[in-house]
Amino acid sequence: MQKRIYGIETEYGIIFTPEGRKTLPVEKAIRFLFEKLITTEHFLNVFLENGARFYQDTGCHPEYATPECASPRQLIVYDKAGERILEDLQVYAEEKIREERIAGKLSIFKNNTDFVGNSYGCHENYLVDRDVDFYYLAEQLIPFLVTRQIYTGAGKVFQTQDGVHYCISQRAQHIYQKISGTTTNDRSIINTRDEPHADREKYRRLHVIVGDSNMSEYTNFLKVGACAVVLQMIEDNFINQDFTLRNPVKAIKDISYDTTCKRRMRLDNGREYSPIEIQMEYCEMAQKYIEQYPVSDELRQSVAMWQHVLDCLNTDPDQLDREIDWVIKRKMIRSYIDRNDASWNDPRVFMLDLQYHDLRLNRGLYYLLERAGMVERVLDDDEVIKAKTEPPPDTRARMRGEFIKLARQNSIQYDLDWSNIRLGNLLNVRVICNNPFETDIEKVAELVRTIQKTNLRKTSLSKLVIQS
Repeated sequence: MQKRIYGIETEYGIIFTPEGRKTLPVEKAIRFLFEKLITTEHFLNVFLENGARFYQDTGCHPEYATPECASPRQLIVYDKAGERILEDLQVYAEEKIREERIAGKLSIFKNNTDFVGNSYGCHENYLVDRDVDFYYLAEQLIPFLVTRQIYTGAGKVFQTQDGVHYCISQRAQHIYQKISGTTTNDRSIINTRDEPHADREKYRRLHVIVGDSNMSEYTNFLKVGACAVVLQMIEDNFINQDFTLRNPVKAIKDISYDTTCKRRMRLDNGREYSPIEIQMEYCEMAQKYIEQYPVSDELRQSVAMWQHVLDCLNTDPDQLDREIDWVIKRKMIRSYIDRNDASWNDPRVFMLDLQYHDLRLNRGLYYLLERAGMVERVLDDDEVIKAKTEPPPDTRARMRGEFIKLARQNSIQYDLDWSNIRLGNLLNVRVICNNPFETDIEKVAELVRTIQKTNLRKTSLSKLVIQS
């Protein structure tokens, strides 16, 4: 598929640190986050004006799902917009907490693990053609996903029985299956959930649950762009090498512990490769592919970035201390240890690790580095701010986002999911949109005008369904 829909679902960690005897349950803190968004929809499940969805996930985690996006760059714009939306809600929640006369600090982190070993995810979604055999696609993609952590990992200081280790990935240690249908127990590299939120005869959703949440725009763009290129190669039967790993679940953990990125793994065919070598093979195929097949400029850019990152990893990973999350964070921690004559098992090091992921612009260590010009940018601040309230112009999210604005302006009752809009006092008028590339907002605007004029007095409206 040259034309594809992309999405990211990010689960955030949330902590309330009391400054007195009175504390606040996390459940109540999350309710304060949602309070500003109260609409006619479910209280803890809200669609936003930019087309995204914000809800409470399992384990009391606020989760932001981007709107449907038409390119990797657009996707990371809306992913970053989610951080800024959540930061605004955090400010509101803190005001509510003060009104409750509870002293303390509310913190929200874009990471994947807490201090007691729980993991929460960052799930990538890619629309794929239903005609492509899903299990063939998964088997071709798994070696790529297992090894890509060498440039997509967020980095993590892990305390283990044999000491403290700095690992490449936060998520890798929590993966136990190659493919499964669950996202909480027996987490897998690829999830089999078949919910395309689109025409099921044409499309399937590839649900990748193995990736880390990224602070770096560069890392995030590369993660999505490289994966999109590999998917397109698989769909076009371009990949002619077999990198099937003998034990991919063990390999994903082993790779995470090896910051040289050169530990060799055994394939099913008996040969041994390092993760860098496997990624180089995929990247080399991608370079040949983009010379022969039509590919977007963004995917071409991602292939160039991919090659640059692999060259640096192969010689000296520290060269990527402006681009790749796990390298940026490691440099920051090493600098702190050197300045303060500390050690890797110092409690302050674990706090630095966590604070890197704080989403507040004036508190998060990643954003302090960004403000100091110490990390590479891909986006402009203005486009991120615009994406907080404006939906993507070239996907179905445009219809949803514009409808929400119209409905709120005209005090019309409504309810939503990804493919349906239900409106009216009885929620008995429905717009169905199974085409994720549909953008016809005039259709929705006309329906709103009709509802306004009739005020749902004509019973014929109760059977009205618009197909997109």
